[in-house]
Amino acid sequence: MNEQIRIPKVLVIDENGQKLGVMDTRDAIRLARSKGLDLIEVAPQARPPVCRIMDYGKFKYQQRKREKEARKHHKELKEIRLTPQIGEHDLMHRIRNAEEFLREGHRVRVFMQVRGRWAAHMDLGEAKLRQFVERLAAVAIPETPIQSQGNLLTVTLSPRKEGKKGETPKPAPSPTQQPIASVPSPTNQPASPPTTPTTSPLEPETPKVIEVVSGEQ
Repeated sequence: MNEQIRIPKVLVIDENGQKLGVMDTRDAIRLARSKGLDLIEVAPQARPPVCRIMDYGKFKYQQRKREKEARKHHKELKEIRLTPQIGEHDLMHRIRNAEEFLREGHRVRVFMQVRGRWAAHMDLGEAKLRQFVERLAAVAIPETPIQSQGNLLTVTLSPRKEGKKGETPKPAPSPTQQPIASVPSPTNQPASPPTTPTTSPLEPETPKVIEVVSGEQ
């Protein structure tokens, strides 16, 4: 960049992508400085080397962004180490790290080296490892059950594809939200006011019955 470029002549491209041709490096640096920009060597293997006039800060930002995208698409096998006596705070820290790896699409190998007096209690180490796996159940699935090789316990987790952490199934609609499928029984219907008869929209109107009293006994 700028005075760090030792080649006496370079092919210059301006800030708009236009070729300015081969120039003395000192003249190219002065031209870049006059625009408040920098002269950046972008193709040092070319003959003559290719330099571009640009904002160095913006160039570095774009470079970091490209590297981040490249790492994002490059999946790796990450490793996380546990111990049988690990505390809750350290366990949660490693769970968060594993979750971040899994969300980025990486596989995670979790292992525990059981040593000393803990070797007589492998079941405690396995329980701790199982707890770790269960807390990541929303974002990961174990490729195999927990495996034991001597005093080493391991399990490999793969990202879960069918859902994200925190997602919950939608609740079923309550009975008040569901359409009426049948007419409720008369015993469940409120009595109609005597002055204003009502008719259910789902059943025909019941005709009035007028009782006729005969004069003959």
